[in-house]
Amino acid sequence: MMTTRRTALALLAAAGALPALAACGPNAGSGGDGGGGAVRIYWWGGDLRNSMTNEALDLFSQSHADIPVSPEYSEWTGYWDKLATQTAGGAMPDLLQMDESYIDSYGTRSTLLDLETVSDQLDLSAMDAAVLDTGRLADGTLVGAPLGIGIFAVGANTAILEKAGIPLPDDTTWTWDEFLALSQQVTDWAKGAGEDVYGFDFFGRGAAELGAWARQSGEQLFPREGESPLTAQTVTEFLEYSAKLVEVGAVPAVSEQVEDGAAGVEQGRFGNNRAAFHLQFHSQVQTFMASSGSPMTLLRLPARTSGDHQMVNKASMYWSISAKSASPENAATLMDFLLRDLECAKILRLERGVTSFPEVQDSLESVLDESEMIVLDFARDMQAEVVPPPMVTPASGVSFGDEFTRMAEEALFGTRPAAEVAEEIVASLEGMQPKA
Repeated sequence: MMTTRRTALALLAAAGALPALAACGPNAGSGGDGGGGAVRIYWWGGDLRNSMTNEALDLFSQSHADIPVSPEYSEWTGYWDKLATQTAGGAMPDLLQMDESYIDSYGTRSTLLDLETVSDQLDLSAMDAAVLDTGRLADGTLVGAPLGIGIFAVGANTAILEKAGIPLPDDTTWTWDEFLALSQQVTDWAKGAGEDVYGFDFFGRGAAELGAWARQSGEQLFPREGESPLTAQTVTEFLEYSAKLVEVGAVPAVSEQVEDGAAGVEQGRFGNNRAAFHLQFHSQVQTFMASSGSPMTLLRLPARTSGDHQMVNKASMYWSISAKSASPENAATLMDFLLRDLECAKILRLERGVTSFPEVQDSLESVLDESEMIVLDFARDMQAEVVPPPMVTPASGVSFGDEFTRMAEEALFGTRPAAEVAEEIVASLEGMQPKA
């Protein structure tokens, strides 16, 4: 079972005011002069990321022999529990991977360094401001440098569509209703052909799906000043659309959707050539192509109003520095290398997301394979139309994803009316809004 956000944050909060850290605000790097100190670096990921990162660290050591590096690695399961325990004990790693769901929680507890205080070692000037700003707290403090961007999009198995005789849709104009009809068409073809295939694998239980639906409705889950909050009517329409997908056969029954969502890439429908469409952060198409062995492409999200897709850049993850690091300058030097060094980039490739440094993108073209170029090209194409990203998940709202899934399932399984569940979802979200 994956560590929940609530569990990890409870461990962090259990330290109360975190006395070893509270005296250090996000603008300060305390302890030592930053010269010659070892850098503890901590990240999560699978075996591929682990081997790539260690190879990159070896390359760093060849040119920075004066900066010892101590690597620490964990799978996602256990990463946040361990980090919370280390942080509460005043032993946070110097340089660490940070996730969008946690960056506000750690940043507002004064545990992360303001990266603009180490600008002599860390040059982020070439990063698009719209991407860089996803690493800022509400007060503007930069506590995370995005490693790359992920764009919530539609993955399409072109082999299934070709077999069904269905042309690729025009994703510049398509709507959710047209997407439903297209997915239903694939399922109807599959039934007639005796194929265990659906048009679409699952929808309606994920906060990322709801967030996109909200943006296209002119609303936000966590609105900034001047933005409109999510309404019960919008949630009701979202849940009713999800139910209609099941009703017409565009997606499997809800119970199968739940099982499929937990099955993982290799066993899931989309990764196993049994669904034509899947919603994903776009860099995941590499994994699905490898798993399925089929050609795939990326499409814009369908829109509530034709042409208004509200595509956004999301930081795939961040590098952050501990506010208590004894060697913040050395940690920043290593971070800069991992983000901008061209030879290092050829080792790390796009596994952590599409880098937003144009020079690094260009240098990668010579080493990327077909699936990686699909990822890179889609990210480049979308930059002309992405809208400003939503506010990062506030510390008060990190449990919303779990809560939303639980409540949405009550509506999708038909145990409670969609409108009633929608009211509860909105009330829950209102209680999670950050205090002014």
